[in-house]
Amino acid sequence: MTAEMPEPASPSTPSPLIVPVLAFCGMVVAVMQTLVVPLLPHIPELTGASPGAAGWLVTITLLTGAVFTPVLGRVGDMYGKRRVLLASLGVLTAGSVLCAITSDIGLLITGRALQGAALAVIPLGISIIRDELPAERVLSSIALMSSTLGIGAAIGLPVAAVVIENFDWHTMFWASAALGLLDLLLVLWIVPESPLRSPGRFDLPGTVGLAATLVGFLLAITQGADWGWTSPRTLGLFGASLVIGLLWGRYELRTASPMVDLRVSARPAVLLTNVAALLIGFAFYANSLVTGQMVQEPTSTGYGLGASIVVSGLCLLPGGLAMVALSPVSARISATYGPRTALGLAAVVMAVGYVVRFFTSHSLWAIVAGATVVASGTAIAYSALPALVMRAVPVSETGAANGLNTLMRSVGQACCSAVVAAVLAHVTFLAGGHTAPTLHAYLLIFLIAAGAALAALVATLCLPSDRTAPGVSGGTVVLSGPLSAARESA
Repeated sequence: MTAEMPEPASPSTPSPLIVPVLAFCGMVVAVMQTLVVPLLPHIPELTGASPGAAGWLVTITLLTGAVFTPVLGRVGDMYGKRRVLLASLGVLTAGSVLCAITSDIGLLITGRALQGAALAVIPLGISIIRDELPAERVLSSIALMSSTLGIGAAIGLPVAAVVIENFDWHTMFWASAALGLLDLLLVLWIVPESPLRSPGRFDLPGTVGLAATLVGFLLAITQGADWGWTSPRTLGLFGASLVIGLLWGRYELRTASPMVDLRVSARPAVLLTNVAALLIGFAFYANSLVTGQMVQEPTSTGYGLGASIVVSGLCLLPGGLAMVALSPVSARISATYGPRTALGLAAVVMAVGYVVRFFTSHSLWAIVAGATVVASGTAIAYSALPALVMRAVPVSETGAANGLNTLMRSVGQACCSAVVAAVLAHVTFLAGGHTAPTLHAYLLIFLIAAGAALAALVATLCLPSDRTAPGVSGGTVVLSGPLSAARESA
């Protein structure tokens, strides 16, 4: 007796597996972003590379993710979201295989660059959900899809730590390659291609200008602490990115089919949502960056717990599980009270989480509790942000707009990384014969992150009211695209 595989759903009847498959893709991509973090201290001895070169295994994914996320979102709007989703997953798989077969730092950085480019999977998945699902399922589904960025990061750290301590370090890249291939097969089988297309020609000059602007700015942000914030290289990159950005903006306003529609992006509803995304990204990433390092600090510091890599990674796992559990809850909040209200609540919860962390940083359970509160606020925020974006932009620009919003989260994370590195490097003392950050350094980071969350609250309060915003009627958010609307009318 043989089991029969179910037939893929027809385009007119979306498969119930679309959301789980897309969410799984998003989670795998998010795991890739943090996969090497526990490995970084060991890279010099494993590859013979310098610590500076090892740091590029994280920096390069940030750069390629920032550049390719809005670009591939726009390409998906123009040429097919499923097609671009498959290409992104193919690049992820190729990058994983490259990292799995080599110990050369140059090839490892190249493989990580390919993995970072796949970050576009998340906004592409959100756009597919809007196109394919009926209105009543859209909010809960995009809440889960958007939250995979945080869920994957929380799950990836402890899993990678376990692999590194018990297996050859190449194993985690073989596993990520297998997951990427599984994602490809699932998307081919389950996810349909949307017939929706954005008209116009691909804006190659706009793409190059955007890439140059982002690379210059993010390089200066991520490397400024090592190069010196007033060094000619850092200031030169900041200046070049500013000049190129201004020229790029002027060009985009004059071209008929821009890479980024700046007129739409300048609308208060879109602009303030992207500002809030940047600040939420900053506040979220501080939680991920300092939790593991704080509990690993030696007991000679007076506050450190001397925990292992695995234990430090597990501190973030409850937060990841909370994000999974809260995705439907946050979608219900957005559906009932509006995404603006949900985002404001999220910012308050994140700020409260950092206040908890400020006063309870001496025991493991209290650190985990504070980190979980911050993660809970992040889950609510990550579900509300795409809903705010999609109610403010045309359906034909969903991919590009969500790509830009995801980019702003990445920029916030890059800025947070620079701030955290600067604080931990300069607010130090001698402990056990070694230089270590003081407890006040970590507490200062918590205050800065809480300030970012409160600034996100201010930006949110300046958004149009949920009752008056387009796409909202009587407190209910309406996000159905033409395909789902056509199914309902049928």
